[in-house]
Amino acid sequence: MTYAKIERFEFILKQLELDGKIIVANIAETLLVAPETVRRDLDELEQQHLLTRVHGGAIKYTNVRTEPAFLRKLQMHKEAKCAIARQAAQRICDGDTIAVDTGTTTVHIADYLMAVDDITVVTNSIAAAAQFNLAIEERRMTGKVILLGGTTNPRQASVAGAMTLEWLSHMNFDKAFLSCGGIKDGIVYDYDLDESLISQKMLQQSKNCILLADASKLNGKSFYQICDLAQCTEIMCDMACPEEWQAYEEQWTVCSGGKS
Repeated sequence: MTYAKIERFEFILKQLELDGKIIVANIAETLLVAPETVRRDLDELEQQHLLTRVHGGAIKYTNVRTEPAFLRKLQMHKEAKCAIARQAAQRICDGDTIAVDTGTTTVHIADYLMAVDDITVVTNSIAAAAQFNLAIEERRMTGKVILLGGTTNPRQASVAGAMTLEWLSHMNFDKAFLSCGGIKDGIVYDYDLDESLISQKMLQQSKNCILLADASKLNGKSFYQICDLAQCTEIMCDMACPEEWQAYEEQWTVCSGGKS
């Protein structure tokens, strides 16, 4: 039996209502159509705000924020991000092995390094790797930079995927410097599934986790969870710890004076 597009739409939305989530392969098998057809249907339904696409399928429509392009994000809240990055750089000590994820705050950490030696930097951020290499060239640090393998994401200037996670599983870090898409109700979020998995793995493989989050991230919720805020050793922000978040006050560091 061949189903018309409107019939496929009706079936997809009915299954979403029943299950809360659908998988492309399952829908394709049930409707006897190619997975590519289902993906096109889901894309069209997402444009109509009838569902939200996720990796491998879709969920009920969720009005969460989407991530702006990396270069545009670099200019947003730049002074606050630089203030946080300056403070984060002070946490790096001679001999440290550190992990740095993809983000428009973590990318600035290398800019503020001065006279630190024998550092090993592991990152999935192409942009951050370039900045740490520059710090070595300018003799503001000595050591090496390891850019993780994986599939490139031009929008994020990063690499991600199964290969990236596999490499990380064999590494151990003194400190992980993580970015985020938002923090709400004690949960740290990211916009991208692959990026959130890498941040999670960096946290798991590290003795200490330092979260870098400017004030615009507070009470912001994107789709994928990275970790509980309580798992972070330190939280660096350009704003004081909100009154309703006093459980995290001891972990909180207020950063200021970020003009570069």
